[in-house]
Order: sequence, then C-alpha cells, then structure tokens
Amino acid sequence: MTTEKIDNISVTTQANVYFDGKCVSHGITFADGTKKSVGVVLPSTLTFNTGAPEIMECVAGACEYKLAGSDSWVKSSAGEKFRVPGNSSFEIRVTEAYHYICHFG
Repeated sequence: MTTEKIDNISVTTQANVYFDGKCVSHGITFADGTKKSVGVVLPSTLTFNTGAPEIMECVAGACEYKLAGSDSWVKSSAGEKFRVPGNSSFEIRVTEAYHYICHFG
C-alpha cells in the first residue's frame, strides 16, 4: 500500500537540492523524533551514499536501483520499497519522476 498522507509531523521548509536539481527533498520529523525525507528524483542516473540504513518507498513513478556490490538493476514502482544498508551506496536510474519517502534507520 502506498503512503498517501503523513499526519502530525513537522516539515523542514527549505528543500535539500542535490545533483543540480535532479533530486529535491524535504526533511520531516515525527513527534517521537523519527526522521524521514520526502522528495522527487527527476530523470537521471545518480549515486547516493548512505550513513544510516534506508528504506526507499515509491509513492509515484518508478525507478531502477542497483545496490553497492551488485551488478543487477531492480525495478521499484508505486507501492514498492527497497532497503539500502547503512554506510553503503546505491545507484538509481529514473526515466519519469520518482516520488519517494526515505525511511531512515
């Protein structure tokens, strides 16, 4: 099931803009201190590094991703998630806008 709305949060209004505007996100914080980000990746192929483990949840669009150490591209579409280990990286390939929620930890 795709997350459509997130209640009871605070939003960082200044966007995080990466890769010359190919990825734009906003940080959100829940009452219990849990942090996530919501954003969009525009058509491109990008490499992201992780500190904490991440779960990428697709809320619209689609992407293909490749985890560090893998040779395989895997498709992720609306309603699907993929996990990225902490202190790692992943490549993401997008041909249409990929809207996501990044769950940290």
